[in-house]
Amino acid sequence: MDARVAHWQRQNSAHSHPCQPKQKWKGSCRCEEERIHFAQRKFRDDEAAPIQEVASGKERPRNDIINMPPTRIIIDTDPGVDDALTFLLALASPEIQLEALTTVQGNVAIEKTTRNALSVLEFLKAGDIPVARGCSRPLVKAPHASGEAVHGSGGMGRTNLPDPASKPIEAHAIDYLIERFMAEPKQISLFAIGPLTNVALAIRKEPRIVDAVRELVIMGGAIRSGGNITPLAEFNVHEDPHAAHIVFHSGIPITLIPLDSTYKCLLTGDDIERLNKIDSSIARFVRDATADYMAFYLKYEGFNGCALHDPLTLAAIIAPELLTLEEHYVSVDISGGVSTGKTYADFMKVSKQPANMKVALDVKGREFVELFLERIMSLRGGVARIAPRRRSNLQADGEIASSRRSRSSQ
Repeated sequence: MDARVAHWQRQNSAHSHPCQPKQKWKGSCRCEEERIHFAQRKFRDDEAAPIQEVASGKERPRNDIINMPPTRIIIDTDPGVDDALTFLLALASPEIQLEALTTVQGNVAIEKTTRNALSVLEFLKAGDIPVARGCSRPLVKAPHASGEAVHGSGGMGRTNLPDPASKPIEAHAIDYLIERFMAEPKQISLFAIGPLTNVALAIRKEPRIVDAVRELVIMGGAIRSGGNITPLAEFNVHEDPHAAHIVFHSGIPITLIPLDSTYKCLLTGDDIERLNKIDSSIARFVRDATADYMAFYLKYEGFNGCALHDPLTLAAIIAPELLTLEEHYVSVDISGGVSTGKTYADFMKVSKQPANMKVALDVKGREFVELFLERIMSLRGGVARIAPRRRSNLQADGEIASSRRSRSSQ
């Protein structure tokens, strides 16, 4: 019997948890949601074709494999081109169950990030996923000048998506995050791919959320790498360094995906040409969304392509074996000087502080890009047409992939 079927049957026969009252962001109890989600996943898996290697045409190895239930996630986001690519990858990955988006100012103003989140979800036929609007400015410092030079005037490059028919939910993103995680402790992971303002204020408003989040995966920081908004600082952390400081030292379980890894995941002009050969509205969306993004990289970094910063966070679920993770004590400079927003790791253990996060200091970048392309090329109107990557029993037991390392010193 399929492991997921047995798991679902056990839950429904034992009914180990009482039905929770209807929440304002959902129209059904938790038990009914589980039945719906199981049916959706079972249909997708039955209709799916095996994953194939894009480059070699060979099927991925499946030794000692089992099916895994999808990981439930909420994405806190500031769309943003690479944010939108993250939504695409999440919806193309059966290992992931995307449950909501919360928006924050960052790449563009909050009005535009919220509009973009709604528009992209509707374009992907996922408009039923709730979107909660969040904070419009950082905690202390003034917002950075607009990122329109990188992401285009509206934040979505040269795409021309219509105005969304849907609206954000009434709850503020901070309250929504608190309610969702406190209602189902340790059941949902949070992926933060913008400034950490919403997350920091949720922690300050309800400190118990620290123990309720299953895992917080952050795209942010530059450890050994230089910055991308100042010589020292990465954009998301620099945009609200005080929020990052709160989150880093909150005790929440963190996996940090810094520029050290994301700059090794480069979507090239040749990759876009491969997408252009596919008669797909999604392939055209990726091409149009990344056009200004790639032009910026070519002008300022001399590279015909762009980094998949935000999408790489999802590797923590769909391909953890590609990441090299190390446990370190990491903090952020909030001095107000030239190094404001700089993230630093205590490799030499000088501070005597225990590690407060796992950090992806390396990645098999090209393998991740190929996986990204494979998933994007599989999409048909927002529905994944591929089977999930299957994980070994070791990974199923909650272990990080074999790439994980801990070093006592550099």
